[in-house]
Amino acid sequence: MPRRMQISDAEWDVMETIWDAGAGTAADVIRSLRETHDWNHSTIRTLLARLVEKGALAYDVAGARYVYRPAVSRERCVRQKGRSFVEQVFGGNVGALLLHFVADASLDRDQIEQLREQLAQKKPPREKRS
Repeated sequence: MPRRMQISDAEWDVMETIWDAGAGTAADVIRSLRETHDWNHSTIRTLLARLVEKGALAYDVAGARYVYRPAVSRERCVRQKGRSFVEQVFGGNVGALLLHFVADASLDRDQIEQLREQLAQKKPPREKRS
């Protein structure tokens, strides 16, 4: 996946379908998204083509049909989308993001303990000497 590939919300919905299935034809994606979206066939085919162009999907030809498969993992896209969100909303400050969500969240004792354990394992970056 290129370093700065941007996947739109609509493209993300198509990727979720392919990630969940492992692979699928345009007809499979159309059938899957029909329940939640009122997109026509050409819209979905356009989204598939864009995702191939961006390098997010690859395809194999099976007879007259294209079988699409993920060219990137869901985890890699989630990481990139997360980084992009932190940059856009919090100016790249992950600490500010964490503080915001912790302050706004309802956490049970187990979740609080898990956070404590994760924070205890973190080591601050070394300070530069002048």
